[in-house]
Amino acid sequence: MSAPSPFAEVFVSTHADALARAARLDAGDTSDDGAGLRLPGVSDYEIEQLGSLVGAAVHAPGGDYELTMVDVASDSLLAVPASMVRALAELLAYESGEEEGDAVERVASAWAEQEDLPFDAREAYDYVEQLAKLAADVDDSDHQELFVWAGT
Repeated sequence: MSAPSPFAEVFVSTHADALARAARLDAGDTSDDGAGLRLPGVSDYEIEQLGSLVGAAVHAPGGDYELTMVDVASDSLLAVPASMVRALAELLAYESGEEEGDAVERVASAWAEQEDLPFDAREAYDYVEQLAKLAADVDDSDHQELFVWAGT
């Protein structure tokens, strides 16, 4: 039997619900509830790379795009920094100059060119767009955050 391929799951949640979800994923429950975005063959490192590309695309380079550990209960659960959440949410509506083209498309193409990503620019576009929509759904008033669970 072959080992499962690694994946990252990105989702909007409260801290307590994120810990519960991470515990299920850490225990091997890989059922997909559809409430987040599962990225096959992607680690937390590739998510951070995407954050830097998004920041540059919305003219917010140099921001904090490093994922942070949430709780000692799960070393595979990471929080997306607020600067990256804002940049992702802004990406959907970002109006760049004509010479730059569609921001989501540019970011997706650049991300797909990164080493070791298991998908092409078309799939990357869908993932980037869905991630941006997730980021736009974060509601601070409900104590929600954007989380990444990255494991095997």
